[in-house]
Amino acid sequence: MPMSKFMSNPKSRLKPALSVAAPLLLATLLPQTSATAAVYNTLDAEAHGQWQSLTLVLGEERHYRALEASSYSDSLFSVNVTPAACERPWLELRVDLGERQAESRVANRVPGDLRVDHETIHSGTAEFITERGDSGFYVQFLLEEPALLLEEMRRGETLRLRMMRAEDDPWFMVFSLEGAAEAMDRARRQCLRDTD
Repeated sequence: MPMSKFMSNPKSRLKPALSVAAPLLLATLLPQTSATAAVYNTLDAEAHGQWQSLTLVLGEERHYRALEASSYSDSLFSVNVTPAACERPWLELRVDLGERQAESRVANRVPGDLRVDHETIHSGTAEFITERGDSGFYVQFLLEEPALLLEEMRRGETLRLRMMRAEDDPWFMVFSLEGAAEAMDRARRQCLRDTD
């Protein structure tokens, strides 16, 4: 599905919880760092309620991820850390488009908001990115206070996302936070252990 078609007609739908294996298949595709999609190996996967924590490995490169892939059949939301930058996690959403992308590019930058339960509305930018050879696209969230959002995620029940594809065209997603604190804590511990 072309990116422009997705932007005007998202196919993400709520679905029942997946088994641990299915989200891990999606997780192996992240992160993408080269002109051609790289497939990372997953190690040490552990379930934490609706969340999981795992290690992504490609050669000497390692990333640690806490992810929720149970709310949608084609999407996952993750909190990611990398050795030597364990205190600077980044938030990412991956949505499968069902066909491999022809090029790596920033497809769009739109206003985006994230909110845990009835806590702070965290406004920022949602950057839509495609990677050549990858069947999905990625949304990276650039926020002013990511540490506060992560703290709220640890205590909350539901994470809500709103991305404005156009002025009067919002796209909403909702993710469970059951197990998020445990998954994020484990990913951070593994990252710090790798940094030592």
